[in-house]
Amino acid sequence: MLENYFSVLVFILVGLAFGCMPILMGRFVAPHRPDAEKLSAFECGFEPFEDARMKFDVRYYLIAIIFILFDLEIAFLFPWASIFQEIVNTPAVKFFGFIEMFVFMGILVVGYIYAWAKGALDWE
Repeated sequence: MLENYFSVLVFILVGLAFGCMPILMGRFVAPHRPDAEKLSAFECGFEPFEDARMKFDVRYYLIAIIFILFDLEIAFLFPWASIFQEIVNTPAVKFFGFIEMFVFMGILVVGYIYAWAKGALDWE
């Protein structure tokens, strides 16, 4: 019974080795010469001058959320595109697959136009 799980154990051990080996090699092989420049706080290439808990503009979050939404919606096109040849060659599904993708793209375009009309994509 346990011999069935041996391949899973080997897979886990190889994965751990691939993950830990570069870290351990960097720790033991790379030179370790800390100085004031390396130990200083790094914040976008300049010295920090304000509190780290300062508030960001809401538009930044809005653009990030819109990007994530459209990026995920576009990710749904890949499975459809990968079976597009099968959709076209199957007479029973041909018209349905075509209309289905137009409905999906229509919803995507309506959402994009709505965000654009509300000024969510304008950065002042």
